[in-house]
Amino acid sequence: MKGPTITTCLYLIYLIVGQASEKISYTGDQLWKITNGNNSTLNLLKTLEQDNYVSIWGHNSTYIDALVHSSALNKVRDKLQEHGQEFKVSIEDVQKAIDEENPKPANLDGRKGFRLTWNYYHSLADIYDYLYYLQQTFPKLCSVHNIGQSVERRPIKLFLISNGKKANKAIFIEGGINAQEWISPAVITYVINQFVSNYQNETLSVQNIDWYIVPVLNPDGYEYSYNVDRLWKKNRSKNKKCVGVDLSRNWGYNWGKNGSSSDPCSNSYRGRRPFSEPETAIVANLFITHPEIDWIGYISVRAYGQYIVYPWGCPNGVLEDHEELFRVAKEAAVKMVSAGGESYTVGPAGIITDSSSGISIGWAKDAQAIKYAYIMKLRDTGRYGYFLPARFIKPTSEEAVTFLRTIAGIIKS
Repeated sequence: MKGPTITTCLYLIYLIVGQASEKISYTGDQLWKITNGNNSTLNLLKTLEQDNYVSIWGHNSTYIDALVHSSALNKVRDKLQEHGQEFKVSIEDVQKAIDEENPKPANLDGRKGFRLTWNYYHSLADIYDYLYYLQQTFPKLCSVHNIGQSVERRPIKLFLISNGKKANKAIFIEGGINAQEWISPAVITYVINQFVSNYQNETLSVQNIDWYIVPVLNPDGYEYSYNVDRLWKKNRSKNKKCVGVDLSRNWGYNWGKNGSSSDPCSNSYRGRRPFSEPETAIVANLFITHPEIDWIGYISVRAYGQYIVYPWGCPNGVLEDHEELFRVAKEAAVKMVSAGGESYTVGPAGIITDSSSGISIGWAKDAQAIKYAYIMKLRDTGRYGYFLPARFIKPTSEEAVTFLRTIAGIIKS
């Protein structure tokens, strides 16, 4: 089978060449949840981040999550107390959380056709091999497409689910844009499995949508996070000072403004220009070169926080169709809870979460006029952060399935 052979060879090359890098340890580092009283709190933490004492993971109007490095615990504690800032420790030892996140699975080599499960976070090779397995097993329903290459020349795979009806509208799903968000590709492969292997039992609204899905948009970063640095976020492009661009800030709408950085060493480095990175440019090119596709949805699956947000990413930015976007997302959020899932907060990205520019859904809404553009930030709200234990993959995935079914149902109604 051609696909699996290629991806397995790529992975073996990585093992030979890439394993020269030793795994980075976060022993003694902690995750703190800090009360966000006003702008001065965030400014203080940004100063501490510039001094390499902390790394800000995310924030909203009530709290800020920050990784505090072990060598700076006392300094940061003293600084927060000096400014009267309250905080609590969410993770006592980050490396321990990493070690417990993804328990070693039983031997999967004897499985027929593929190694992928949803009890474990898998390598890029396992993910890609599973896509080819589905293509081989359900050739009339789904197909795998190479839509380009990453900085390190790994293939970027698009998985298409379609019944071939010309009247179908299309939804694009983007996953794995930030490398450390392992839950994103895991959830997306679960969705793919549900929609393909259970196709005959799916709703007509799901069946009559063309689903264009990229499970791992940042394959270089994902492999580096998986094998070397669990908290690596960016892609692996080289510049004079540091490595990587934040792909989630590299899109061509409102680029270079709030929530991104011009510093190549920052985790939020936006790149030299919009679409400077092959990974984001590949997606833009897909839309530009296929005007015949009737796009109706763009969904970015991310972590974490339990949010469903839509444009705009700037503060006080509200769309004309805000009420419709809110209604659809809220309906999905209610259905998730009714099915036993977690609660998700709904609203405009720039108001509900942190202000952010150059994001994919802003570009999809503005440049491509796609009606339903959302970021779904998956579990949890900070107890585990990026280290969501693998035992939560399935329930989190069921929430995503409910969200996508809801959108499909509204589109086809």
